[in-house]
Amino acid sequence: MKIKGKEPKFVVCVRNPEAGDLEIRKIYQVIPDEAASTDGLLRVVDESGEDYLYPSDLFIQIELPQAIEKALLPAA
Repeated sequence: MKIKGKEPKFVVCVRNPEAGDLEIRKIYQVIPDEAASTDGLLRVVDESGEDYLYPSDLFIQIELPQAIEKALLPAA
């Protein structure tokens, strides 16, 4: 998945061949990482609660209504 412009805040996992810390059809938060995106990777907060790099083709970018984004983002 190539991301143009601003990196997405959220993605949906559509496959996970070897990524045991991801669930298919689950929404994940993306942490912006320009270096990783250049290499075709996304920095995603996975089931462990930590952010890790995953191949971007495991995900589809989604846009959520602002109220839902606010509810899903951790309190700053």
